[in-house]
Amino acid sequence: MVGPTAVGKTRLSLALAGCFNTDIISADSRQCYTELNIGVAKPDIRDLTRIKHYFINSHSVREEVNAAVFEQYALAAAEQIFVEKDYAIVVGGTGLYIKAFCEGLDEVPPIDESIRQSLREGYVTNGIAWLQEIAKNSDPLFYESGEIHNPHRVLRALEVKLSTGTSIMELHTSAVKNRPFRIISVGLELPREILYDQINRRVDDMMSAGLREEVTKLRAFRDSTALQTVGYRELFEHIDGKISVEEAVTRIKTNTRRYAKRQLTWFKRDPHIRWFAPHESQQIIDYIRQTTAF
Repeated sequence: MVGPTAVGKTRLSLALAGCFNTDIISADSRQCYTELNIGVAKPDIRDLTRIKHYFINSHSVREEVNAAVFEQYALAAAEQIFVEKDYAIVVGGTGLYIKAFCEGLDEVPPIDESIRQSLREGYVTNGIAWLQEIAKNSDPLFYESGEIHNPHRVLRALEVKLSTGTSIMELHTSAVKNRPFRIISVGLELPREILYDQINRRVDDMMSAGLREEVTKLRAFRDSTALQTVGYRELFEHIDGKISVEEAVTRIKTNTRRYAKRQLTWFKRDPHIRWFAPHESQQIIDYIRQTTAF
């Protein structure tokens, strides 16, 4: 099950797991980190206790986690679930992770080390806006659908594009690997104004729950890939005294809305996804049962 941030995936995934008596595999690139909590909107501890979740609190920010790591982790988790269960619920908004699980990843060709070094030096000197401008001009496919606000992801995309002439997005769309299970793809969507209102309210709730304090405790890890993400990056700027807390919150809301738009752009390209509103839980259950009926 896929969809943009704040659309209601967690609530519905719990309902589906209960209905089909199964476990959940999170396909979220940040919820796997034990040190991140409020800012990544993890399920409530009671729900994590009630329903077994995989790829939540499974790694540390000290570790390098990417789509390839997730692919192997999630396939192993699915295999374990299918020993006793008929269904496994995979839910998340990280499009590349979903694609890795469903279709597999291709190997990335060798990278020109001089290009890699030049990009990294340029980033240190000029910042992420410089990287984004290069991506916009040289790799519009990644610019439109990739994690354009994550410097590590942008650097990786540019390394591939400038070394090979091929977008990293295209490298994940060729040969589809066979999986030993059937995949039913469900997407959640809402009218834009409703989704954006939910995003804004969730950011306010995160701040009330102590997001600033959580970010402050993570200053030692601020340069890790895990923390190059919306909600943490903006508050680091505030903690550094560069912007007010009000400005940080405004930027979090704006950047989260932009991220939600990119998520939808990615998922809408997949013709296999059947779209529903978040409140249509019974329709989704019926669709899954009908699709798997023999």
